[in-house]
Amino acid sequence: MATSIVLVTGCSKGGIGFAFCEEFANKNCKVYATARALSKLEGLPENNIEKLELDVTSDSAVQDVVQKILEKEGKIDVLVNNAGMIAAGALMDQTSQQVLEAFDTNTFSVLRLARAVIPSMAARKSGIIVNISSVVEDVSTPWNGLYCATKAAVRAISEIISMECGPFNIQVVNVAPAAVTSMISENQLTKFTVPEGSLFSAYLPGMIKRINASQGPKSMETREFARRVVRRVLSRRPPLHLMEGGQNKWLFKILAWLPRKWVLWLMWRTYNKTE
Repeated sequence: MATSIVLVTGCSKGGIGFAFCEEFANKNCKVYATARALSKLEGLPENNIEKLELDVTSDSAVQDVVQKILEKEGKIDVLVNNAGMIAAGALMDQTSQQVLEAFDTNTFSVLRLARAVIPSMAARKSGIIVNISSVVEDVSTPWNGLYCATKAAVRAISEIISMECGPFNIQVVNVAPAAVTSMISENQLTKFTVPEGSLFSAYLPGMIKRINASQGPKSMETREFARRVVRRVLSRRPPLHLMEGGQNKWLFKILAWLPRKWVLWLMWRTYNKTE
């Protein structure tokens, strides 16, 4: 059987992407691990993994990396759009620049990478695109509203690509992580501030609680999450939607079916903590 070629974005150490690279490599895939800086990829095993620098917000950088892989390997079997960022805080406190940055990193990058790899996949009539969304794609929460919006768009994009590219035998897996151990919250806390004069400054405790919501003793260990997702992605019939993770998985599955107004009330009640 020919070796599967896998391209993964957002592979910084301590994150989901890093674990994806290790797991795909363990499954005898040839993995191209990418991040904004090669230094962020330190610690990845050398076996079956090559490291490349990639800024997913750059059209030219994406095209260059994809072409480099295609020239060397002749194909890309699996694309994992994992690169992303939290956008914590009150939605009305977000500047236009912050909104553009969040959508560029979390959403536009998915389109950017898909556009780059789909022509070669279509020519071979084979390929899998894995988009890492979030459980908040369906259930919005306060104090991370911009992130919710970017991930809701990723879900829609996943569904549309699955329809429009289905005739070329390109499959899409939209993955919604729920409570997975990573560095994402810790990294956000180091730079998070409430703007001076914000109408919402009294809700700082609620914002901190929301930032840390996915990290806790019942969160799923990153490698276990990667193991479960990679197994489904490489299965004979990958699912279009896959929610996986720790303590919040079943809660969010249930919430998606409940009356919307009640769910939003519950989310506000959970995170409306004040000083």
